Amino acid sequence: MKKVCIIGAGPSGITAAKNLIQVGITDFVLYEKSDKIGGNWVYNENKSHSSVFETTHIISSKPLSQYEDYPMPESYADYPSHSELYEYFNNYAKQFKVTDYIQFNTSVESAKLDDDNIWNLKLSDSSIAQFENLIVCNGHHWNPRLPEYPGEFSGEFIHSHDFKNNRPFKDKKVLVIGGGNSACDIAVETCRVSAKTLISMRRGYYFIPKFLLGKPVDQLNDGVGFVPKFVRNGIFKLLLKLTVGNHNNYGMQKPDHEFLGSHPVVNSELLYFIKHGKIKPKVDIEKLDGNRVHFVDGSKEEIDVIIASTGYKTTFPFFDKSFINFEEGYIPLYKKVFHPKYRNLFFIGLVQPMGCIWPLADAHSKLTANYITGNYKLPNNIESSIEKDINKIKSQFMQTPRHSVEVDFHEHLAELKKELPKNAPSWN
Repeated sequence: MKKVCIIGAGPSGITAAKNLIQVGITDFVLYEKSDKIGGNWVYNENKSHSSVFETTHIISSKPLSQYEDYPMPESYADYPSHSELYEYFNNYAKQFKVTDYIQFNTSVESAKLDDDNIWNLKLSDSSIAQFENLIVCNGHHWNPRLPEYPGEFSGEFIHSHDFKNNRPFKDKKVLVIGGGNSACDIAVETCRVSAKTLISMRRGYYFIPKFLLGKPVDQLNDGVGFVPKFVRNGIFKLLLKLTVGNHNNYGMQKPDHEFLGSHPVVNSELLYFIKHGKIKPKVDIEKLDGNRVHFVDGSKEEIDVIIASTGYKTTFPFFDKSFINFEEGYIPLYKKVFHPKYRNLFFIGLVQPMGCIWPLADAHSKLTANYITGNYKLPNNIESSIEKDINKIKSQFMQTPRHSVEVDFHEHLAELKKELPKNAPSWN
């Protein structure tokens, strides 16, 4: 039996391992089902692998995306590419000796807690491994959530999970469904080669350019963090009005929610290509009829390929659903990490921040590692704290599946740091 098991060697898994080593825990194993570190950031054209696509760059800038104690190289772009990030994660794992603890090409088929409070894991080689603690880092961007519409579509219907590059869509009539960052990025990519590209959105969204006043937009926001949020949001709405203008000018719907009441769309090219006639915005879909798509405004279009960028289900294939099921509704975890009932079960990076996940996953891991060593104690009232946190999410963000794990990057990071014991070990 080992003290800790970590599932997944993506950005959350490797920082979980690094923080265990940092507090002196070396009796652990990190299982990774592939042969590489990096999770979704390992680009692979194989559709069975949930990966970024060929031209992906992150939407948070370099200084606000790096781990706290491992800066990204100066040579990296303001918004690093997936290849730069793959290199960064691998160098991070080597720097902190995480690689020594990874068992590659090993998936966890099932994880069960026995009567002695021990985790019994069945592995892909049919062996059973036992652990005192389980840290889950399998990510929440891998199990596609597909939309349903009346009628049938005779063309190709895929999820953005299977989009790897724009080459298969050359000279085709493409419809992208969704208003998030992936949907907008995919529409931009396909429009470069397609006969036509349309993007269908159920509602209006705020589109934020990657640069404002010559700086990455998140750094600009970070620089005025001392300003009250409602004032800051008002300033940014004004800047968007001056730089982007009215949504009607682009043939798009006006947002029906408060600014930053939904996950922000950070994209500098979508509106550009709309204005150049390369992307045509459409409203929600009413029904499908052969190769025709009917929209709720009465219009219809002939389409060859539909790409649904409609998010993912939060699922854990190794847990029985009667034990853990976060697929629908809000996730009941203290500080997004600690389960109220199973105190030897931890979730790292299970958030959708207005910012980058990795610094938050690092903070999640610091708390977890210190808890396992007994250097951090949970308060007695975590159930009421969880309820309060869920109510805050409901009041702050749109009530959709996508926003059930939404957090404000700076607020969440500050509350995690506040929880961390002052004597928490640092890296020597």
